[in-house]
Amino acid sequence: MADKIDYYDILGVTRDADAQEIKRAYRQLARDLHPDVNPDPEVQDQFKMVTAAYEVLGDPEKRRLYDSGIDPLGGSGQSGGFDPFDLMETFFGNNGPRGPRPRSQRGQDALVRIEVELDEVVFGSDREITIETAIACAVCEGRGNAPDTDIISCTMCKGRGEVQMVQRSFLGQVMTTRACPQCRGFGNIIQNPCHECSGDGRVRTKRTVAFRVPPGVESGTRIQLSGEGEVGPGAGPAGDLYIEIQEKAHPIFHRKGDDLHCTLPVPMTAAALGVTVPLETLDGEQIVDIEPGTQAGAQRVLKDQGVPHLRGQGRGDIVVHIDVLTPTSLDTGQRALLEQLAAIRGEEKITVNPIEQEPTFFGRIKDAFSGR
Repeated sequence: MADKIDYYDILGVTRDADAQEIKRAYRQLARDLHPDVNPDPEVQDQFKMVTAAYEVLGDPEKRRLYDSGIDPLGGSGQSGGFDPFDLMETFFGNNGPRGPRPRSQRGQDALVRIEVELDEVVFGSDREITIETAIACAVCEGRGNAPDTDIISCTMCKGRGEVQMVQRSFLGQVMTTRACPQCRGFGNIIQNPCHECSGDGRVRTKRTVAFRVPPGVESGTRIQLSGEGEVGPGAGPAGDLYIEIQEKAHPIFHRKGDDLHCTLPVPMTAAALGVTVPLETLDGEQIVDIEPGTQAGAQRVLKDQGVPHLRGQGRGDIVVHIDVLTPTSLDTGQRALLEQLAAIRGEEKITVNPIEQEPTFFGRIKDAFSGR
């Protein structure tokens, strides 16, 4: 036979408590258990039980019926009458876990974002970070109770972690099962919580975690450190720690995939005559060969000097973009020399014609029909 719900026990008042005592007890519990304060689904179930208890004991007529052995709510612990989902559960069973649930549970994963320099991206690096996270309480060793005290069995569910309730329906009385509101489904109660962790079995502290940044990472890459996240309630297994990479901007190179790009300004005379230019890369000094007659926008490629491929062999390239600098201010002598060069090259007066574009596919069709 199902256990009758003790609404007095749920509110924590005696059977001879007056209306004011019942109201005060309800308000105190409601403040602690309200969904806006604690959104935990199990706490919300407990809040519903407390609300149902006050609905009965706070109403003189319903309380009189309850004291005479009749539960005005049908023993459901919920207001609002018959719940069809409870009837479904009665006939088809409950797929959820049965019996008391363990206090020890897996902890949450944690995410930390760090910034890395370009040389760390190319060559990798060993890093350390300091994080604030939950660890097992050293005082109670994760049990949650104060030293030299015991965890007692719940009197409402007799250690089962769940209670059975009789509910009226159009088919008669239906018996359903719910997590015990008094012990929250644990089957036991910590009467004397640990002073260090307040019964949670874990405390927060700062600790240092070492890890390796592998070559080839990019912004958004996450490094998973198994078991370095939050320790769970009751000193349960720790979750994982994820390190998310964010690349810092480099003053010379910018990254496209695994290639590194940079711009090399070259004077007009050097571009015309040709020159070799030293370029400081992450691997050291490299020589860029500017051939005579190099035009603005030309590119020079330094093979295998870029970012390593994260999931493969080899590296990307360095792509050097040539920017030919035209002088903007000339003294009299410089101008005379350029005018002399222009005369020698026959470029004193020139007519600039637009470069004819390659016909498009549709343009060639149009020309074919027009006979051009």
